[in-house]
Amino acid sequence: MIDHLNGKLVEKNPTYIVVECHGVGYFLNISLHTFSLIKDEESIRILTHLQVREDSHTLFGFLENSEREIFRLLISVSGIGSSTARTMLSSMSPQQIKDAIAGGDVPAIQAIKGIGSKTAQRVILDLKDKILKVQDMDEVSHKSNNTGKEEALSALEVLGFVRRQSEKVVDRILAEEASLSVEDIIKQALKNL
Repeated sequence: MIDHLNGKLVEKNPTYIVVECHGVGYFLNISLHTFSLIKDEESIRILTHLQVREDSHTLFGFLENSEREIFRLLISVSGIGSSTARTMLSSMSPQQIKDAIAGGDVPAIQAIKGIGSKTAQRVILDLKDKILKVQDMDEVSHKSNNTGKEEALSALEVLGFVRRQSEKVVDRILAEEASLSVEDIIKQALKNL
């Protein structure tokens, strides 16, 4: 119903903002991720999600479309409400959540306050296929031209390493020497993981 707001930023707090549009102040619940992206400027354009319940109409605000899409995916999972989804987006960046779900990283999701092992497994099971469609929604593709990097990361994932950690190590290796073969990337990564 309300897709976005363009207006004056009246109040900014870590959990909410107030945006005034044509004399009406809208109270928007936000994550810490969105809070960190909001500059202290007077004018703001913020994407919204309106949650309508019997007892309340609640607006949630997002600066990035990918964060809003992940929020919507999270609240579609049984057992994840809007406050839990907002806590998840405050604890981890949208990219980290995408990576954790795509990589099946139960401990990373379970580390978030209020999420147990069954809920973490349900999130991964329900969203693994859907999350890949949200990948790179805001960003220009992060896929590197280095197919060796992707092959090395896939191999490390098969070996049981978490993609997020592997990617950091592989990026560091390739920063030092970009012309390594896939085998050499994997060998060096295994020494550093």
